[in-house]
Amino acid sequence: MTISNLTRVAVAQFSTGTDVDESLATCLRMIDEAAKVLPDILVLPEFCNHASWYSDQEYCYDVAVALDGEFLQAISAKAVQHDMYVALNCTVRRDHPHVTGTNMIFAPDGSRVLTADKQVLMGNENNFLTKATENAPILNLPFGCVSMYSCMDGVIFETPRGLAIRGAQLLCNSLNSFAEDEASLHVPVRAAENKVFVAAANKVGWLVPEYLAVQVAERVKIAPEFLHGAGESQIVAPDGTVLAKAPKRGEAVVYADIDLSQANNNCRPDGTNVFTSRRPALYAPVAEAPRRREYKPGAEQVTVATFTPLATGDEAVEEAADAIRDAAQAGASMLVLPELFHLPDSHIDDLRLAHEASEFVINLLRTTLANLNQPFYVASSIVKMIDGELAHVAILIGRDGIVLEQPQLHRSGSHTWASALGECLYTIDLPFGRLAVILGGDAIYPETFRLAALKDVEIVAIPAHIQEAWEMQTGFRERAAENRMNVVVSSRATPHGSGGIFAISPDFTLWTEWKNRPFDGSINDPIVTRSSGVGLTIGEIYPSAAGNRLVSQKTDVVDSRPWWLADALVAGNEPS
Repeated sequence: MTISNLTRVAVAQFSTGTDVDESLATCLRMIDEAAKVLPDILVLPEFCNHASWYSDQEYCYDVAVALDGEFLQAISAKAVQHDMYVALNCTVRRDHPHVTGTNMIFAPDGSRVLTADKQVLMGNENNFLTKATENAPILNLPFGCVSMYSCMDGVIFETPRGLAIRGAQLLCNSLNSFAEDEASLHVPVRAAENKVFVAAANKVGWLVPEYLAVQVAERVKIAPEFLHGAGESQIVAPDGTVLAKAPKRGEAVVYADIDLSQANNNCRPDGTNVFTSRRPALYAPVAEAPRRREYKPGAEQVTVATFTPLATGDEAVEEAADAIRDAAQAGASMLVLPELFHLPDSHIDDLRLAHEASEFVINLLRTTLANLNQPFYVASSIVKMIDGELAHVAILIGRDGIVLEQPQLHRSGSHTWASALGECLYTIDLPFGRLAVILGGDAIYPETFRLAALKDVEIVAIPAHIQEAWEMQTGFRERAAENRMNVVVSSRATPHGSGGIFAISPDFTLWTEWKNRPFDGSINDPIVTRSSGVGLTIGEIYPSAAGNRLVSQKTDVVDSRPWWLADALVAGNEPS
């Protein structure tokens, strides 16, 4: 029901079992129910034909649907009947005995206009399904550019990122998930980081045959009640705002009227275009086959801190020196300060004075650290000349001075004066773990964190100036979760927050015993200690937990990325 420039998008959540005919009847009934709100496009969950549990490969093939079979013909007929697009996912028969998890969109004329296989398989799916060999197309529909991915494809960034880079304005996401952090974390971030709309439809009810629930729960090492789909199907705007959300339990249809032209604005509040400022050549390792990991674990636990000064300029530097002493006394080993906290503001008018102020802050912090009775590290940023060009440089200072420098990697509307950019991401091995310092302007790019993960970084210190609500609500949490690394952020006080500590939990992998906490519906949402305005915030992180990136059997959140389909991420020219 397109009204003016608005497109009505609906998502439906429901349960499917092991009887394919009954699953089809449920799909048709829910399409009819959704049709009452007159959507232009409707998104259904993943694995609409059968619960994602199979006794053997032959059974998986038998319950999969044929692309030209009765199941999909019936879906096609409903698209015609209700004059709308219908997006869904089913297991599909390929050359015997191969089966794919396949995303499809049917048009109002009944034609199947999109067919794309799932790229990242989750856990037990690896035992039965075949991964995609091609990327999904971008559909130029009457109301905008649309494409589709499913479930685990969106838990890590590569698949939706590639679709957005190629021009999608609306991403349809079919889910089959019992993880509550998928709806609360990964789904909204995929919209916000790409400045696109996301319409996500999840399952409810049993995700495995009910008679096997206790047996499966024992194997997966969670309570049986958590084997229900987590619902919360939702539609998310390009700024990360959830426009409509279904409940966690029960069948539901929710919808929103959206203006897809909003997805044409790829700019941050400071004017940074998040796509044209990308540096594809820098991300080349993301598109390379995983290598054997040579990982040396850091400390099991370490105390860290963030600090937001009340004052600015020289007074802020004095406050920071006091905060270092207080944090060290509290047992912390590292403190993160906001970017350029020592300057009156981050918009520099007098470059000479800014450079002098940076020298002053380095000397004062180094002196403060030298007078401590313990090793201690401080992260922030400075203004520096590199080969005759001005640069915004993140620094890590120890008792002997600067031990790591990281020039800004992407051009930023907040720091137009910074003409020199870094050419790679640097890391350092500290006594408690491997660390990278990433500036806030670089943290909005998911590729930056993936580069850190590929270098086995356990801790990321982020001197930042937070601009958008999603950064604090979901962004830093999601960066920590999808890369399995601890994130420590500090910003000047803003309406959206001033930073925090995002620690990954040592308990993570399904099918294994969890020792520190019971499974509560969230697989990988970090342990968050938020900063409350100005002042010192202290919390714990778990560096060695970064050694475990296996979310479920045969699914590593870094090495299972679809690197063979990542051409869109690494193709393109250096921004001018």
